Amino acid sequence: QVQLVESGGGLVQAGGSLRLSCAASGRTYSMYRMGWFRQAPGKEREFVAHIRWSSGSPSYADSVKGRFTISRDNAKNTVFLQMNSLKPEDTAVYYCNAIVDGISYWGKGTLVTVSS
Repeated sequence: QVQLVESGGGLVQAGGSLRLSCAASGRTYSMYRMGWFRQAPGKEREFVAHIRWSSGSPSYADSVKGRFTISRDNAKNTVFLQMNSLKPEDTAVYYCNAIVDGISYWGKGTLVTVSS
C-alpha cells in the first residue's frame, strides 16, 4: 500500500502562484511515476502533469505548459507542482497520483481556487 498526502492548496488571485506538495509513504521503493490530476466543479478529472521517478522526465497537459513545473525529491518521496500565472480556469481540486508496481494510488486532493 502507498499513502499520498497533498498540501499547499489555497486561494490566490489570477496571475499569482502556488506550490503543491505530495508526500508518498508505504511501499514506495518501486515507484514508477508520480503526478497531478485535477477536477473542476461539474467536470471530469483531467491530467495535469507527471514525472518519471527514475529519470525525472516530466510531461504536461497543454493547458499548463509554460506555467506549471513538476519536480521531485527522491529521498523524501515527494513530488511538487509549482503553479505560476494562475488563471481562474485552474480552479479545481488537485489530486496526487502515484504508480507503484502497476497500481495507481490517489491522494484525497487539495483545493486550489483562483479568483479573477
